[in-house]
Amino acid sequence: MTLAHHPVDGAAQAVSRSPRSGAAPVPVGVPRVRKAARSAEELGSIARRGALELADATAIEILRWAGEQFGTRLAVTASMQDTVLAHLAARAVPGIDVLFLDTGYHFVETIGTADAVEAVYDVTLQRVLPAQTVAEQDAELGKDLFARDPDLCCSLRKVAPLNRALRDFDAWATGVRRVEAPTRANTPVVQFDVKRGKVRLAPLAAWTDDDVDRYISEHGVLVNPLLSDEYPSIGCEPCTHRVLPGQNARAGRWAGSTKTECGINT
Repeated sequence: MTLAHHPVDGAAQAVSRSPRSGAAPVPVGVPRVRKAARSAEELGSIARRGALELADATAIEILRWAGEQFGTRLAVTASMQDTVLAHLAARAVPGIDVLFLDTGYHFVETIGTADAVEAVYDVTLQRVLPAQTVAEQDAELGKDLFARDPDLCCSLRKVAPLNRALRDFDAWATGVRRVEAPTRANTPVVQFDVKRGKVRLAPLAAWTDDDVDRYISEHGVLVNPLLSDEYPSIGCEPCTHRVLPGQNARAGRWAGSTKTECGINT
């Protein structure tokens, strides 16, 4: 399935809408009513128990378990590549918060995919913005930081914004899969993220590429149209290139450098 290419303006990027209720736009950063945060000790205990209970669970079982454990203090992140995780999360925990890191450097197709997810899926999309616009960052640190210091650029536009957004949550689920890269080969289904003090879930950890394709086909999942244009792994536009036949799916990310991860999943 492909999506129409339609960018959104600055005002639309700065709000999160709820298409289910027809509610007025809610500014990003204004959280829904949530229970008090749990202690790191309690979250660590839940993560250890979950790792044992969910070792052989399906992705949707993992998400339902997480919904029961954490309620509105559970979120999922979505890169808007294939939206499989967002679709599963909407089925398992209707209305769940989906965090989309709107870096200011995304392909227009990626923004269009986020728009479609917000309109179609039963989720609460939060567009998580960096502290500075691209223009403000250029003025302070110089133009094209992504080319000169990609680690710093990713830290400022992805890692730091996500960490701020996660303050409202006790747990978060990512779409990381073990087959994607050697750095992800040992990804656990449930773990306690010591660095962030959160429970981190990877419901799709054991999924193969065929599993993803099958789910997309069976459920009519929204996909980024760039996937059919030789972009098997999609990040920010300046740092993502087409992949040649036979190359690893992530070979087009930060091509020509030794960088392999943005820092979110390491």
